[in-house]
Amino acid sequence: MSSPQDPYRQGQAGSTPPQFPQLPGQPAPFGLPGEPPRQRSRRKLWIILGSIGGVLILVILGVVILVNVVGSATNQARGLADDFTKRVIAGDSSGAYDQYLDPALKKQLSKEAFISGVQSLEMDSSCQPAYNNLKVATDNGVKSAEVVGQISCSGKKVDLAYRFEGTDQLLMTNIKLRPAA
Repeated sequence: MSSPQDPYRQGQAGSTPPQFPQLPGQPAPFGLPGEPPRQRSRRKLWIILGSIGGVLILVILGVVILVNVVGSATNQARGLADDFTKRVIAGDSSGAYDQYLDPALKKQLSKEAFISGVQSLEMDSSCQPAYNNLKVATDNGVKSAEVVGQISCSGKKVDLAYRFEGTDQLLMTNIKLRPAA
């Protein structure tokens, strides 16, 4: 085996691992013994995460605003169509003509012709409107809405199609009310 003077013998009681001298002014690579390791700066990480969060908030805000603008225009068109149709069904054709028709449409369609046309449809309180299609658009500050649907009465149906246009107040520029085929 090995003799007690063998310098290559491992596990000797008095041997210590070789020590390398520390360069002056330079800390140990992992800090001093017993000292916690230094924290790495995470500033770049927080800047990146903050930027991503800011962009996500802007995107969500944009979607919410877009939905509200489009939704409110659609709700306005549906409300106009509902109010007009309910007045016509209730027999207030004169009031519907005065309040909802655009002056250009009034020039094409006299009040008497409108009232007699609506009366010929013989709608009563059993009639209920249902809108199949609502299209809303804005072009150069002019809003437009197209409403298509049916009025269901007991024993018959009436097709309807309205077009509303305007900048501030939407007025009816086109109307079609006729018995369903």
